[in-house]
Amino acid sequence: MPGNLIQPEPNGVLPASLCTAFTEVREFEQLQNAYHDGTVHRSQLTETSRRTFRLTQRLNATALTTLYNFWVSQNGGAMAFVYYNPFEPASGQPIGSNYDPAGNSLQGRYTVKFNSSVWSQTSDICRTNVPIELLEVS
Repeated sequence: MPGNLIQPEPNGVLPASLCTAFTEVREFEQLQNAYHDGTVHRSQLTETSRRTFRLTQRLNATALTTLYNFWVSQNGGAMAFVYYNPFEPASGQPIGSNYDPAGNSLQGRYTVKFNSSVWSQTSDICRTNVPIELLEVS
């Protein structure tokens, strides 16, 4: 039936060693029209914000290998998987305590997929930059 979307089934869990390398960004999608007299007309497209997690750390060789192997295991970024935001633990628990390698815990859990199906990286001395984002799909 048109309009019905099937919830993506997660295929794996992002390794815990990479979870802290991402920063959460929240955006509200909207349409904007700017007129010649300087007025702007805005129309919000969604009622809730969409979470995006951007890789903000430069990776050493071990972390880069872990991320690349996980990306390959997700068919080049095409499949949905589970990401645990380490900064959303249960009340009174330490940061990162919500990680569940089986993907069963709901605390701080997001179903995401890679924003791009193309791998790119820039290497400097001892560290590598990978411009990659995780998009919330649920």
